[in-house]
Amino acid sequence: MSSGRHDVRMHAPDRAAAPVRRLGLTLALVSALAFGGSGVMAKPLIEAGLAPLQVAWLRAAGAALVLLPLAWRHRRLVRERPALLLGFGMLGVAGVQACYFAAIARIPVGVALLIEYLAPALVLGWVRFVQRRPVSREAAVGVVIAVAGLACVVELWAGLGFDALGVALALAAACCQVGYLVLSDHGSAGDHRPPPEPAGVIAYGLLVGALLLTVLARPWDMEWAVLGRYAAMDGFEVPGYVLAAWTVLVATVLAYLTGVLSIRRLSPQVAGVVACLEAVVATVLAWFLLGERLGAIQVLGGALVLTGALIAQRTTPLQAAAEPVARGGGGRRPKPAGRSGPAEPPGRGGPRAPLDAAGRAGSAGRTGPTDSPPGSGGS
Repeated sequence: MSSGRHDVRMHAPDRAAAPVRRLGLTLALVSALAFGGSGVMAKPLIEAGLAPLQVAWLRAAGAALVLLPLAWRHRRLVRERPALLLGFGMLGVAGVQACYFAAIARIPVGVALLIEYLAPALVLGWVRFVQRRPVSREAAVGVVIAVAGLACVVELWAGLGFDALGVALALAAACCQVGYLVLSDHGSAGDHRPPPEPAGVIAYGLLVGALLLTVLARPWDMEWAVLGRYAAMDGFEVPGYVLAAWTVLVATVLAYLTGVLSIRRLSPQVAGVVACLEAVVATVLAWFLLGERLGAIQVLGGALVLTGALIAQRTTPLQAAAEPVARGGGGRRPKPAGRSGPAEPPGRGGPRAPLDAAGRAGSAGRTGPTDSPPGSGGS
């Protein structure tokens, strides 16, 4: 009898935690689905006459306006973490979004996002060759797999199957995610304060990004009539304002907020796997809604990129360690600055990353951006 009562006591916490995990998984899936649609909904606006920078400004400015109440609620961050907010806004939002939208104007959405998923591998390159810190064999394998996958995606043996500038812009978006991660990590060294609230960092990052993009995009010169016209999506037409609203409300506000809520309910491993669905969703949506079909070798390459990114994410050290770094799954991983959960928000076009390496607010959970960010990156 006593052992029966003991078993009940032992399993009760698991049963109590199950609904929390299910909710976290649901929120993470919603976030990945929402982030994955950002490029698909933005590309028709670009093809209808808006410049990529103008679409990036619309997304950041619209989301910043919606999230102003969050910014006000966390206004102490302006005084406590100004460098973090500036870094996320300049690199995680403005940099990633500008480069990502410029890339999808020249290459397929799925290809651009898959290239962004090289961010974890690039972080390991920074650790090994710039910081001159050792990385584990598992980490090196992840980088090799990701790079091999990229070669398949862009058909390197055929002299690049896509526009070279578009590929370079997608790589620049990944580098912006890495830059934010590195700056965030450097700024958090020796900082024993509790991590800032991710929702507040996102709100201010979007505000900073929108202000910077205002200077670059010059929205006063934008052809606003595009939003009142119909934009083509592989044989059917959608009102421009619907695409813009989706990009702001669903692919940015909903994507970031559900990502923030999910990271506190999931392990980094689960969050990382779910975050990779963003690239899958983007590729599938672009296939059916934009007619951007990929060949079998490119699909295989995409799978390799995501596999390598997952391995690299699990082994990427974001803070200095007294021991050899990037030990694979073993040991405790320090949390990146800018996150209070076990993983990042989200990505890429954030990215997600601390905040998507996103956006990829970015993460052990995402790079991205998701387009996400912290990322962003996501995207």
